[in-house]
Amino acid sequence: MVSATVSPPWAYTLQLPQDPHAPGVARSTLRTVLRVHGMRELTEIAELLASELVTNAYLYSSGAYSLRLRGAGRSRVRLSVWDTDPHIPAPFRWSAEAPEELAERGRGLYLVTLYAESWGAHPMGTGLPGQGGKLLWVECAAKTEEAPPYGVR
Repeated sequence: MVSATVSPPWAYTLQLPQDPHAPGVARSTLRTVLRVHGMRELTEIAELLASELVTNAYLYSSGAYSLRLRGAGRSRVRLSVWDTDPHIPAPFRWSAEAPEELAERGRGLYLVTLYAESWGAHPMGTGLPGQGGKLLWVECAAKTEEAPPYGVR
């Protein structure tokens, strides 16, 4: 008889303040979570993606924000960031084009299109105070021999 091990789904939510150290705390937490769940091969890409989303939330929202990490299958993780700013940036509203060579902005979220396996956004309702804004999410998975490189579809 063959035995199978089923890992229960896991999720972590990290509440972050409007503080310049918060993106670093988020990256450190992400590294720890991926290590604990045996997903070290995702660390580099997941850290880049989380860093872009969390830094965007820090720079463009006026209040607290949060990073949610969720196992999305074997060697796959979903990262999402909720913040209070209702504006959904490119590439989450439409596909992003490469920024101009000397552009001072626009490179960060463009990297999402290159390295995330999938991404999306959801506007949040304005029911309770502090519950509006948006949720941006990305998924990344470990590269396999059969899978095309990130950004190639």
